[in-house]
Amino acid sequence: MFCEKSIELIRELHRMSDGQLPAFNEDGLRQVLQEMEALYEQNQTDVNAAKAEGRADLIPSIKLRHCCLLRNQRCITAYLYDRLLRIRALRWEYGSVLPPNVRFHMCAEEVQWFGNYKKSLASFMRSLGGGEGLDITQDMKPPKSLYIEVRCLKDHGEFEIDDGTVILLKKNSQHFLPRWKCEQLIRQGVLEHVMS
Repeated sequence: MFCEKSIELIRELHRMSDGQLPAFNEDGLRQVLQEMEALYEQNQTDVNAAKAEGRADLIPSIKLRHCCLLRNQRCITAYLYDRLLRIRALRWEYGSVLPPNVRFHMCAEEVQWFGNYKKSLASFMRSLGGGEGLDITQDMKPPKSLYIEVRCLKDHGEFEIDDGTVILLKKNSQHFLPRWKCEQLIRQGVLEHVMS
């Protein structure tokens, strides 16, 4: 049946919850492209036969295959675009360094796109704030206080805050830190916000 593989790509994305990135289905994408190539070649043959021999009976099948080509094209575009949106959201969630288990699900072109997006975002952030730069990836939700209490979930080593104080982040230690300095570490799973 026409367009089955392309619809399966869309279903694969739909089954995953938001924020999760399924493994890039290179085999499925290749199968859809091969189907499109076969449909196109068959259409070319039938169009040439319809023109040369005046066979009007071929026009409905030509139109059907053309609609299938367009549908496959839309499905592939939707699949790739949705993956890019998910990868862009991962940059905001995890920061500029993706965990290895997330990178494992990306193809080489997606890794390259992520790197370019990361550089563009960093360049934009440097241009803000009167030359000093402004990290717009911090404070995804408006803060209620500027300092929060955090607990370290794993050994991280030394962590320096703006006033030059160096804090040793050891597993199960608790600290009272500026929110904007530790929000990235909270998203990475190094710290957790202690609700009092």
